[in-house]
Amino acid sequence: MASSEIDFTRTLPADAGAPLIDPFGRTISYLRVSVTDRCDFRCVYCMSEDMTFLPKRDLLTLEELDRLCSVFVGQGVKKLRITGGEPLVRRNIMRFFEGMTRHLESGALEELTVTTNGSQLARHAQHLADCGVKRINVSMDTMNPDKFRHITRWGDLGKVMQGIDAAQAAGLKVKINAVALKDFNEDEIVPMIEWAHGRGMDLTLIEVMPLGEIDEDRSDQFLSLRQVRASLLDRYTLTDLPDRTGGPARYVRIEETGGRLGFITPLTHNFCESCNRVRLTCTGTLYMCLGQEDAADLREPLRASESDEPVARAIQNAIARKPKGHDFVIERARHGDKGNPAVSRHMSVTGG
Repeated sequence: MASSEIDFTRTLPADAGAPLIDPFGRTISYLRVSVTDRCDFRCVYCMSEDMTFLPKRDLLTLEELDRLCSVFVGQGVKKLRITGGEPLVRRNIMRFFEGMTRHLESGALEELTVTTNGSQLARHAQHLADCGVKRINVSMDTMNPDKFRHITRWGDLGKVMQGIDAAQAAGLKVKINAVALKDFNEDEIVPMIEWAHGRGMDLTLIEVMPLGEIDEDRSDQFLSLRQVRASLLDRYTLTDLPDRTGGPARYVRIEETGGRLGFITPLTHNFCESCNRVRLTCTGTLYMCLGQEDAADLREPLRASESDEPVARAIQNAIARKPKGHDFVIERARHGDKGNPAVSRHMSVTGG
């Protein structure tokens, strides 16, 4: 079998390992997987315009990604979120989704989801649904075509809208993710709520995160969602919800629209106490925390043996040192550390 092919007959071992539990008693059941660091956008808060991407030879093959994810599923991971970069620009990526279908069908994997910028969604939405994907997140920070092109540097809002149409037509549940940016989309939050809820979509607002060197100063971009929520109370009735989707969002129902609004607040409210997730990069590096640099190399044990046991052991050792939480501080830029991110790697490397 060629290294680029996926072994659809490879199943989980009958004696799959014990659940992954970190030092703080949290069961790790959620894996976010970046299948590529490449993206067809250059969002100003995420990347520099002149990005240098990883050599393709450094990336895990689709077969290796399948094998690693399967080991995680065998150790109790129930949810996989496929991210990037932009995951749908990876060549032949649908072969990977086809491979993961076997774990959904067996019941070992409960959910397979995707975070995408929507640019490639129109041509892949039905295939994703056929592979067992039930819901997706689409990253979209503005509904203004000119502002969209500015924030993404060369994205086409029309293609994203076509992708959302195709996703809903395929029966996928769509959630919109929007990064809240000071002096950019503050005035669009209410219109985006009305638009998303009018189409039966949740909307989640996200505070800008200090990851990776970019061309701008994030302290100028930062908009506190505590402030946003307070302003929304002048217009809406917000009811706190206990809903959790496995991620860091805290949800409210807007009584006037009947829809859900999520807040992801890594800077104004640390959400680490219930963290049940880890992140795998496209090179096989496992990050136990988005906001910490400690990581484990899974590529070496993966390639060193045809047995999955060394990989499983490396995963267990990594989870045993998962930290309690991150230490993102946007204010550091205002105290003599201007322009330096809390974490040097870009979000596209770690996975959204």
